[in-house]
Amino acid sequence: MEDLLPSSLRKLRTLAEDVARERIAPHTEAVDSDCLFPEVAMRGLAEAGLMGLHVPKRLGGHEEGLLALALVTEAIGKVCPSSALCYGMHCVATAVIAGKASRYQEDRYLRPIAEGRHFTTLALSERGTGVHFYLPQTKLRREGDTFVIDGTKQFVTSGGHADSYVVSTMASSAPPEAGEFNCLIVDRDTPGMSWLGPWRGFGMRGNSSCGLGLVDVRVPAENLLGEEGDELWYAFEIVAPYFLTAMAGTYLGIAQAALDLTLQHLRSRRHAHSGESLAHVPVLQHKLAEMWTGVQKTRYLILHAAGQSDLGDPEALIGIIASKADVADTVVWVTNEAMTLCGGIAYGENSKLARLLRDARASHVMAPTTDILKQWAGRVLLGLPLL
Repeated sequence: MEDLLPSSLRKLRTLAEDVARERIAPHTEAVDSDCLFPEVAMRGLAEAGLMGLHVPKRLGGHEEGLLALALVTEAIGKVCPSSALCYGMHCVATAVIAGKASRYQEDRYLRPIAEGRHFTTLALSERGTGVHFYLPQTKLRREGDTFVIDGTKQFVTSGGHADSYVVSTMASSAPPEAGEFNCLIVDRDTPGMSWLGPWRGFGMRGNSSCGLGLVDVRVPAENLLGEEGDELWYAFEIVAPYFLTAMAGTYLGIAQAALDLTLQHLRSRRHAHSGESLAHVPVLQHKLAEMWTGVQKTRYLILHAAGQSDLGDPEALIGIIASKADVADTVVWVTNEAMTLCGGIAYGENSKLARLLRDARASHVMAPTTDILKQWAGRVLLGLPLL
């Protein structure tokens, strides 16, 4: 697989690995223990020129697709999953903006993103709609050259820290037709926005996944993405594949980090009474081989699906859906096995493996959940509508 990657993608991955090692890793423990937003990580990624991964080259970006996203988020996720999540959501929101960007939106948002001067994210989830992120209840009305937004968003990654938010709403028509909704860019600190409390999660503790209140929030009409009511296209042509790939890369990074820690432990630990290295215990060798195989199979599925999507393969969607479901199973299993193989040292409070295990568990919880993804994959295979 390594030899098949273009040199441009290898360079991007190496750049991400360098930033992760030098700028992100020193702060990972504090990000987790203190629920700190990874501001230093985002600054490092911006200064390295990685924020414009999906911005067209003519606007100063890299104009890369899903394969680059999977590689970069894995590199970051191995070091700090919270940072990878925040970066991944920025990339998804950027791709949504770029999908049908007007000249105004290119100049106002995409060029600054490519220059590392603008950080964005999504605000789609709502209480009561669960995994159905494509069914927003947030209301929208038009008043001349202005849209007015009223509603509440939940689990907004990088909430309160991003410069802009891609917010989904119901269509402004009354009554809106089924499946119609809008996406608008809302700048930070727009009057009527309020954050509904800090995020303190079981895992992914640094992603600042806050609730967002929107009361009479007025947004210029030119901040509407695409045409009124057509954003179902965004949901399944951009949001779903980019989000699923970003999360797949992130959780693959966690799985690889857990595998690396296990390798390190087995190579370095010896029984005091016999001097025998744990690396020579057959049952541990067997377990390690299973873990490595699981991580590699998942990696190949993710990268293959992302690469096929970049090539425009109409069959790629099922692979993207399946890869996110598969990585969730893999990362939880691998981190659990790593905890067992590394023993009591790994079980200590706030150990590296304890953090990875907590972060890994979010893979099944974040919408769309693993069960929903497997249902979608089955429907696609049977030739049934996704929804």
